Amino acid sequence: MLSFDTTKTEFSDNYKMLIGSILPRPIAVVSTKNEDGSNNVAPFSFFNGFSAKPMIVGFSAMIRTSTGEKKDTLKNIERTKEFVVNFTNEDNCELVNKSSAELAYGEDEFKHSGLTPIESDIVQAMRVKESPIHFECKLREIISFGDQPGCGTLILGEVVKVHIDDKIYDKGRITTSLWKPMGRGAGNDWFKTDSVQSKERLMQAQIQK
Repeated sequence: MLSFDTTKTEFSDNYKMLIGSILPRPIAVVSTKNEDGSNNVAPFSFFNGFSAKPMIVGFSAMIRTSTGEKKDTLKNIERTKEFVVNFTNEDNCELVNKSSAELAYGEDEFKHSGLTPIESDIVQAMRVKESPIHFECKLREIISFGDQPGCGTLILGEVVKVHIDDKIYDKGRITTSLWKPMGRGAGNDWFKTDSVQSKERLMQAQIQK
């Protein structure tokens, strides 16, 4: 077995070990408002849920390796204190991938990618029509791990409203096979979730039953 001292390896090597090990990773398609009122949307695969009540989700935006600057999404959230997490599936993955383009600040990734903005109920940021699930979020906390290329910033948001396509929702549950989520892997790899196994959990109380 190979061993690596991550305090001595390059950030690019650490990044490759992260994305090659933690997979598949769900993809948050985060929409925000630019300072001039235009729309911004970008995918992030360092993403997960952390609490049910309050309902907290989080994602990490890394410093741009090309410019050493904060990503537009982070700049917008620092200013507006809100955002929307939209989700990625087999139907919208091509458009989501296009939204990852590094455009100049103020250029609309919705227009560039072909994604469709729709109004939110509580926050100003737009939702993505092509996503079957939307989380409207208010900023809870920002934790920065540095300002150099490769450093991440963890953005935690409280979900204040959830929107779910009624076609994938049945008796209080979201049906995985109907909403067809996709995740990220290493490099250019993406994962489908079309091979699902069920295993009984060994705890006495199970919320998911």
